[in-house]
Amino acid sequence: MPTVSLPDLAKVRAGFPMLAARMNGRPLVYLDNAATALKPGAVIDRMSKFLKEEYATVHRGIYTFSQESTRLCDEARSKCRAFLNAADDSEIIFTRGTTEAINLVAAAYGRKFLKTGDEIVVTTIEHHSNLVPWQRLCEEKGFLLKVVPVNDRGELDLAAFERLLSARTYLVAVGHVSNALGTVNPVGEIVKMAHHAGAVVVVDGAQGVPHGPVDVRAMDCDFYAFSGHKLYGPTGIGVLYGKRKHLDAMDPYQSGGDMVETVTLEKTTYAKSPAKFEAGTPAIAEIIGLGEAIDYIGSLGWDWIASREKELLEYATARLSAIPGLRIVGTAAEKASLVSFTLEGVHPHDVGTVLNEEGVAVRAGHHCAQPAMKRFGVPATTRASFAFYNTKEEIDALEAALRKTVEMFK
Repeated sequence: MPTVSLPDLAKVRAGFPMLAARMNGRPLVYLDNAATALKPGAVIDRMSKFLKEEYATVHRGIYTFSQESTRLCDEARSKCRAFLNAADDSEIIFTRGTTEAINLVAAAYGRKFLKTGDEIVVTTIEHHSNLVPWQRLCEEKGFLLKVVPVNDRGELDLAAFERLLSARTYLVAVGHVSNALGTVNPVGEIVKMAHHAGAVVVVDGAQGVPHGPVDVRAMDCDFYAFSGHKLYGPTGIGVLYGKRKHLDAMDPYQSGGDMVETVTLEKTTYAKSPAKFEAGTPAIAEIIGLGEAIDYIGSLGWDWIASREKELLEYATARLSAIPGLRIVGTAAEKASLVSFTLEGVHPHDVGTVLNEEGVAVRAGHHCAQPAMKRFGVPATTRASFAFYNTKEEIDALEAALRKTVEMFK
């Protein structure tokens, strides 16, 4: 068999300009990847080239630059379709991010098809973006919200989930990966159980897509949403995948230009998906940047990415577990590459402040997952989240900064 050439870590790191930055006089140790990932030069350069040399609006001009911008956006949509293994480009809707994508489903699907007395099932460890839209819908329309509990490791209780399902369950909303705990949820199994009960499934994939391949057809979910900026692409751009049968039946989410077929003073008819859900001028440079980010991930390969992240997670878990008073929150058997923790006697914001002075960037707070924090009896945690470009030496710097914190607060 031919030898597979693996990426060189030093060259990969050199391709991320921010990794050369300094913070508070120290080399930056960037461990906030679950919030937003750094951008490779390939993405930055591609967006810059478009803005400097190719810029024009899309779908509106017959001149060359407009036609080329349209082609580039269509090409990026095809890349997203292949990235998720969707059946057709028309199943890919560009949004501003995961939050808007989920709100789109709540507004355009939930308000139309759910009826008073129907039930929506969510989990205890959802990001607020996959909880609050459903809460609001329940309050507005008289639906019942049911919640799947988690065990002490942060794993969903599937037996309890099965008991929650009923003939009234119309929709299940679940995160692919918990941003607060790192838990990788068994979404394939959840989808099967939900479909058996007759429910549709919305998957928040914001934390899923950076860590491994996603096949929405194999998963068989009805909707899947993700954000570009967590996938090493730009902010302000995201994707909603929806099965074509659902998208065809849904009403537009917003109204305006480019989502119409015909307009008269008396009546408007709407375009087909995806245009129906993309009112107004799109984020053209960001769409192109997202396409470039997908190409970049493809150039590294999921096997290498998964191997790097597994190694970093295991190393960080071992090193941090040895720190006196440190409690890891979220110890699921299947975890993405993040460690959420508390330090005895020290508020997570104070931990984050000390780490900042040491050049270590982490997230401290409730991570937009307050019910998850309540479940584990803490107001907040400190979260260190790792990407393939991180190193064991950076984890050593994190450990040293945490040990310094322990000494400071004795």
